[in-house]
Amino acid sequence: MINLIDIGKQAKKAAFILAQLSEKEKNNVLKIIADQLEQQAEKILLANQKDIKIAKENKLSDALIDRLLLTTERLQNIANDVRHIVSLTDPVGKIIDGGTLDSGLKIERIRVPLGVIGTIYEARPNVTIDVAALCLKTGNAVILRGGKETKYSNQVLVEVIQDALQQANLPKYAVQSINDSNRELVLQLLKLDRYVDMIIPRGGAGLHKLCKEHSTIPVIIGGVGVCHTFVEQSADLERALDIIKNAKTQRPSTCNTLETLLVQENIANIFLPKLAASLKDKNVKFHADKTALLILQSVNAPVSQIEEQALRQEWGSLDLNVIIVKDINQAIEHISEYGTQHSEAILTSSQQLAHQFIQQVDAAAVYINASTRFTDGGQFGLGAEVAVSTQKLHARGPMGLEALTSYKWVGIGNYTIRT
Repeated sequence: MINLIDIGKQAKKAAFILAQLSEKEKNNVLKIIADQLEQQAEKILLANQKDIKIAKENKLSDALIDRLLLTTERLQNIANDVRHIVSLTDPVGKIIDGGTLDSGLKIERIRVPLGVIGTIYEARPNVTIDVAALCLKTGNAVILRGGKETKYSNQVLVEVIQDALQQANLPKYAVQSINDSNRELVLQLLKLDRYVDMIIPRGGAGLHKLCKEHSTIPVIIGGVGVCHTFVEQSADLERALDIIKNAKTQRPSTCNTLETLLVQENIANIFLPKLAASLKDKNVKFHADKTALLILQSVNAPVSQIEEQALRQEWGSLDLNVIIVKDINQAIEHISEYGTQHSEAILTSSQQLAHQFIQQVDAAAVYINASTRFTDGGQFGLGAEVAVSTQKLHARGPMGLEALTSYKWVGIGNYTIRT
């Protein structure tokens, strides 16, 4: 039986050691991890195939299996992401700001590791490496709890990381995994506030709800992306098709994928047939309101009438909601009602309307004439992300290195007293 108290104690001890490491020492272990991912690729992929086989036997969705799947190319990309993190500047120890007070006391605000991070995620074995690498770079220990779908993949990946830690003469307990699918262990982890400093869930709305309701540890909320793109009447309609195709079909299982397309009514009759033709070879299925339904039916597009619940969920598949709106104000109202504050986009030639969209849409990332698929730590130059936060405290949007740090105030005096 897994003892979470012991895991917490070991993580806390490891975090104490990690917090004192130099950037060179932390980079060294990351380089070893990247090398080991390549050298042990066959072992990792065999373990992943076990997970894939079980997932297919259990008839999991194609979207979930895509998130779970590791290939030679994906594993190489993960190793390269770790090397990219090595190249990034370590934020720990950085003086954020400071100055000398009238009393003569010198004050500095310095970045420090958070301590111990708990991460709960579902069928995404890449998260195991992404989170571990970012935590190690910032001097944090981490407790990983992947879903039962990733059992064999995570077991091998954590072994690779722990072997690398030992090769670097660091405590292997800096990265630990709860590889038991017992849900009770998740609830116990959420109460481990004596040892864990932050919980980061990576998964669907149900997981985030569970963490918010049961955790006694601060929780980073995010990762649920009901993302919208509004095609305003002045947009370049031909170029808009490429944006929509990218946002919906490049990798539909991700949280930054387009789920609902908002089209201004003035251009709907012209634009929607073009859209249907553009997405025909991608096998996109439309879910449309009454007006859009009639237009799409007239060109024999695969379409059904939308149900309101579909506007509040991630499809995670090649399904796309299509809603006709009168103008930008109605589009923003729709996003406010159904969005999850993740990523929202407008396609327009109007600088005035683009500015209005930026000002009035409440989301972690807002795009003008660009795909929502850019909301990603790697794309933002942060290295592999630990999560995408949709809350407003501590961190928002893709969470890279700085988001895994806090700060402390340091006062330096000359036997200075307060008067």
